[in-house]
Amino acid sequence: MPTKNHSTARQLNNLIKFRQAVYDQILTKARDAQFELIDALLLNDHPGCFAELSGSPLFRRGWPSVYGAIAEGEQHEQRLRQCFLQQVPRQGVQVFPLDTTVWAHPSARTLTGLVYAPSPTKALKQHSIVQGHIYSLLTWTPTPGQSWSPTLYSQRLEPNQTAIEVGAAQVKQLCQARPDPTQQGLDVIVTDGHYGNHLFFRALNGLSCAALSRMRCDRVLYQPPGPYAGHGRPAVHGPRFAFKKPESWPEPVEQVEFEHERWGQVRLRRWSKLHAKPDAATTFEVILAEVHRERAKPPQPLWLGYRPGHTLYPLREVWSWFDFRWPIEPSIRFRKQALCWTLPYFQTSSACDRWSHLVEIANWQVFLARQLVSDQPLPWQKAQARLTPGRVRRGLALLFSQIGTPAQPPKMRGKSPGWPTGRLRQRPERYKPTKRTNKKVNST
Repeated sequence: MPTKNHSTARQLNNLIKFRQAVYDQILTKARDAQFELIDALLLNDHPGCFAELSGSPLFRRGWPSVYGAIAEGEQHEQRLRQCFLQQVPRQGVQVFPLDTTVWAHPSARTLTGLVYAPSPTKALKQHSIVQGHIYSLLTWTPTPGQSWSPTLYSQRLEPNQTAIEVGAAQVKQLCQARPDPTQQGLDVIVTDGHYGNHLFFRALNGLSCAALSRMRCDRVLYQPPGPYAGHGRPAVHGPRFAFKKPESWPEPVEQVEFEHERWGQVRLRRWSKLHAKPDAATTFEVILAEVHRERAKPPQPLWLGYRPGHTLYPLREVWSWFDFRWPIEPSIRFRKQALCWTLPYFQTSSACDRWSHLVEIANWQVFLARQLVSDQPLPWQKAQARLTPGRVRRGLALLFSQIGTPAQPPKMRGKSPGWPTGRLRQRPERYKPTKRTNKKVNST
């Protein structure tokens, strides 16, 4: 049985190996500046602007190299995803949340692919419309109830793309990168409400993974049609299944009631072979979850759409997978607030993508170091038994001083010649944000 010291040494070696792989295989151009920029990002607390990252002791270059690392740097994206996937176990059930987020660029004029999109705010209506880039994030949640959900795949949506199209393509890449010929494990995709429809489930046809999505409480689905009557066109839709009308529900295929330490009295019901009206060929299961039934006013029930994978699991276990979706929310906030994902102002959209990859690498290093640092609470903070990403990041300075860096020190290159005399400056081309409209989908 491995001891605690042996386990800690193995985790430390895993972090060192990850950092070395990033430097040797992923950062292909301007690797030294990019790698030191990642370390400076992890140890610089709340910089006022992007250039302030150059003030970190770990960034041994001048401040122009901060922008040069993004403008001239290159990354091998396929190796980057492979490096991330190597950290995910291959056994058992692994849950991967899928969601989108907006990087707002309110004053950008030279960025391509800007769209108008809702972004959460503290306003009364909970969101406002901003112009910016929409990113689709496919993450991995190892345990529910914590803030850990590092990113595996991220992609910026073009104005003519939808979140379902890009998200389904990312799921296909995940399934292709994690083949399971023995079917000993199962990959589960959990999503929020805008993925809970037949378009997303249909895009996953032929994949071995399972999908669990929240659905709107006002949906109307249809049951399978009855036997052919012998004349006329065969029926395509059976009886209605309206979420808000219990009298339209048939007997559930499975029903479970139990007591949960967090959710109180729980009742789960499952119906199978339901479909949406535009697409009768795509069938899926529907789960109704009612929690805290012991209360006088229990919360609203939760409707989930479920597409089973290659292996059947009990209803209670399937319902518990949706609890793995929440960590993607604090993970996105950690990227934006602590890791300064949306802090810089770049002039090209490709620079935004390169910076996003560096933020993902930094986030994974925080995740891999979660059991290697001790808690360092501020005087007004309580100690934590299970460290959050912010607490782990606070203890990285001592850890990095012990393991060092593979980046090479800078070399003196002399004084820059500056802008050539007589060379004209060209104003960057301006672009306008695109107003996204709902696509007309052909359901046939």
